[in-house]
Amino acid sequence: MTEHKTNESKERDEVNHWTPDDIPDQTGRTALITGGNSGIGLETAHALARHGARVILAGRSRTKLNQAAEAVRAATPEARTDTLVLDLCDLSSVRDAATRIAETETVDLLFNNAGVMNLPERQNTRDGLEMTVGTNHLGHFAFDAQVWPAVRRSSAPRVVTVSAIAARWPMGRLDDLMSEKSYRAMGAYAKSKRANIVYTLELARRTARSPVEALVVHPGSAMTGLQQHGNGALSRLITPIAARLLMGSAEGAAWPSLYAATSPYVRSGRFIGPAGRDQTSGTPKPAKLPTGADDPAEGRRLWAASEQLTGVPFDLEAGAAI
Repeated sequence: MTEHKTNESKERDEVNHWTPDDIPDQTGRTALITGGNSGIGLETAHALARHGARVILAGRSRTKLNQAAEAVRAATPEARTDTLVLDLCDLSSVRDAATRIAETETVDLLFNNAGVMNLPERQNTRDGLEMTVGTNHLGHFAFDAQVWPAVRRSSAPRVVTVSAIAARWPMGRLDDLMSEKSYRAMGAYAKSKRANIVYTLELARRTARSPVEALVVHPGSAMTGLQQHGNGALSRLITPIAARLLMGSAEGAAWPSLYAATSPYVRSGRFIGPAGRDQTSGTPKPAKLPTGADDPAEGRRLWAASEQLTGVPFDLEAGAAI
């Protein structure tokens, strides 16, 4: 039996019982988590810290980041934490944060986790990009491109990008990426989440001959803070009820990210999601890709558009020496 088939068999066995207790020792590894101060990002940090990783929490608010770091240390007194101010909707902030990391750090696990959702009206980032795609995809693309030297210093780096079930929605087509022809709040969100998948699969193709493993996950359905951008009073009324009756916990929603980042059996280019009913919760397992998301031509188009829109070239051979 080939090693490839052996790993597939072990992966099938593993997903029948995997929990975060199965995370291998992460001592000596550094994880950088965007949106690390709340929701899935914070739960990811907690789990990795318990297993020995140093965690860098990235987010917009210095105060919230400090509070999150304190929470991680309170739960795991031996935890090693750092914080990084990063505003993904401001490319100058992205550049400054990435430069700080690229010049001094080795990043073994890079989590593209932060995001916004359901903005009722079309808004622009500080750089004139549609806010939802500009934050959820383009901000991460620019950050990854500029932090890449730190990733390349790792002997076994993984890049884990958090998408969503919404990536499968027909309104998520990428032909009007900036929603200039028409804007729908959840349509923009679906585009951003499809872009997360298309980008990650293209990254996996472009790094296929390197140690880098690029994986994309969807967390199922959980109350994580993204839902704060609801449409008016009705949304604000329904959200707490939905959270209790329909959605899982942020802790459970972090399982696909943790599995993708730490399982010895997953392979670059995988799409991971919960195994439960309707893939809304449960043990992580390989998930079905949205139709056409693995098309190399779409990957190349999105990569080129992302470089053009952000003005940031993504040089995968960027030097890694300190």
